[in-house]
This record gives sequence, C-alpha cells and structure tokens, in this order.
Amino acid sequence: MKTTELKKLPESEFEIMAAIWAEGESVTSDLLMDRLRKDWKKTTLLSLLTRLCERGFLRCDKEGKHNVYTALVREEDYIKMESAGFLRRVHRGSVARLVASLYDGEAITRADLEELEAFIREAKEC
Repeated sequence: MKTTELKKLPESEFEIMAAIWAEGESVTSDLLMDRLRKDWKKTTLLSLLTRLCERGFLRCDKEGKHNVYTALVREEDYIKMESAGFLRRVHRGSVARLVASLYDGEAITRADLEELEAFIREAKEC
C-alpha cells in the first residue's frame, strides 16, 4: 500500500499495529492479548484485527486452529504519513513552528535541539 493511500488509524487500532510492529513478525490474537494488556474481551480484539485487515494494514492467514496476522504496512511508512499530516494540519506545514511549540512548551530539551542540529547538518550534506 502506498503511503498516500494510508488512512489515519483510531488510537486502539494504532496500539495493535504498534504491538505487531514491535514483535517484528507475524502474531496471533493470543499473543496480542498478552502484549497489549488491555481490559478488552477477545471479541473486541478480533473485531479490531478484522477492521485492520479490511483497511489493508494486516493480512490474516490460517495456520492450524489459529489466525496469524502479518503487517502489510511498514511502521516507518505509517509514521511518515502521520507526521506529514500532523505538520500540515497543526503547524500549517512549518517545521519551525513545530519545534518552537515543543521548545516553548518545554517538551524539547537542549540535548534534543543538539540532536536536531546534527540531523539538519547531516541532511544538508546529502
């Protein structure tokens, strides 16, 4: 699936995808129930997994008695799409406004700024 075709995930579906990405491999619903540590019933998780399959984020394969879920969307691609949308929506496409809001809100430290500076230097060299 192309990044431009991705749709923003609701929080609960994003949590599931994050758990699958963290595993780095195919997972079963039982493994996800254990990893997510939510008060969800199994049917809730299965409904969310079905929705993720329908949206093209996951593939479901039957292996014996179990369904095995595999990510079809890479974490990096989803994060890129979400970040671009956030930047455009909230900060009118301005990276400077984003960094300024983080700095003014004390969510970014001097060490973070130094890391960002190093990133910008490296990006300019490419």
